[in-house]
Amino acid sequence: MSLTRRMHVVQCEQQQALMDTSLRIAFATTDMKHVNQHFGSAKSFANYAVNPEQTQFVEAAEFGQQVQDGNEDKLAVKFDLLKDCVAVYCQAVGASAVKQLVALGIQPVKVQEGSPIQKLVEDLQQELRSGPSSWLARAIKQQGGGDDKHYDEMADEDWQE
Repeated sequence: MSLTRRMHVVQCEQQQALMDTSLRIAFATTDMKHVNQHFGSAKSFANYAVNPEQTQFVEAAEFGQQVQDGNEDKLAVKFDLLKDCVAVYCQAVGASAVKQLVALGIQPVKVQEGSPIQKLVEDLQQELRSGPSSWLARAIKQQGGGDDKHYDEMADEDWQE
């Protein structure tokens, strides 16, 4: 399998600043609007830069003909494409691919087929604003944007039970 087409969005200085403070997220999709692909057989990915307040479409990538032969090497081109991403959303992903993605620092996220990308991005932004889950907190720290100040401030708040 090979990468047959890849489109990058050219950013101005303001957009580049967003890229520097955002997490890269990939979505396995054929229509660039819905997650509708299994990771291993995904024909294309849409990649976004996401922070709590802004989202920017970054690139689309399309792959050539794929043979479903159980050959794990066919995933190498996908891993290379996703190397800057902290998560990949897909409708399903095999155990071997999960292991390899996690080893690369990429969180696989399974969602229902046809889940709208825009809604998933909005949910992710809400999670970033309200306090990230464990995988998302790890991703933020891994990107170098994670300081524990936010969590220290939360711990100092007056909590009522």
